[in-house]
Amino acid sequence: MRTLIVVPTFEEATNVEPFLAAIRDAVPAADILIVDDSSPDGTADLAEKAGAELGQVKVLRRPKKDGLGNAYRAGFGVGMDEGYETLVQMDVDFSHDPAQVPALLAKIDEGAGVVIGSRYVPGGSTPHWPWYRRALSKWGNRYAGVMLGIPIRDATSGFRAYRGEVLRDIHFQDTVANGYAFQMEVAYLLSKWGGAVQELPIEFTDRVRGTSKMSAYIMAEDMLLVTWWGIRDRALKLWRLLPFARRA
Repeated sequence: MRTLIVVPTFEEATNVEPFLAAIRDAVPAADILIVDDSSPDGTADLAEKAGAELGQVKVLRRPKKDGLGNAYRAGFGVGMDEGYETLVQMDVDFSHDPAQVPALLAKIDEGAGVVIGSRYVPGGSTPHWPWYRRALSKWGNRYAGVMLGIPIRDATSGFRAYRGEVLRDIHFQDTVANGYAFQMEVAYLLSKWGGAVQELPIEFTDRVRGTSKMSAYIMAEDMLLVTWWGIRDRALKLWRLLPFARRA
């Protein structure tokens, strides 16, 4: 199947060239779309330079830094408009191992609608993480699971492969989250969709070069969104149980 790998970037000049070379080695037939938010360090220029040498690399330059969710909505939109059958999302900083992309695509070929690279299924791991970071991540996923009824163990994972028709079915373009909560919002929509979602164990490693975009503010914002969605859904369910709501 025609595959597009969508990779959002902002100030990733130290990572983008080795990443593109590693992806080309791992999945030679796939096309790659770098979605860059006008990085002042020249990330987009370096991606275009590497792409000219490697082939099958496109760069979508956005006018300003506009959030992870908007970057993925833009990248997925390009993929859907151009008729790609499979779309992969991942980070450029090597926390998602390019060598594991073929394993995700193999599950799609076997019939899965969505495959998530998961840290929290047997065989998955987060080596070298301090205990408090591992605890925050695990409990954040458990909280989202309880609030939203998501059966996915790693709803915050940003390493995923989708069949194009699944993204169309869940109306990805109507998502609203613009930070890392985008991953949880899509996982929430997938849980409602009801199709085949598989989690594949991965080893998630910390970036070696560059600076993480995660912050306490982003984490708090994400948890507030999850809480709001959970309260909203519970309120709607209670509303539908009321006699006058049923008559209406």
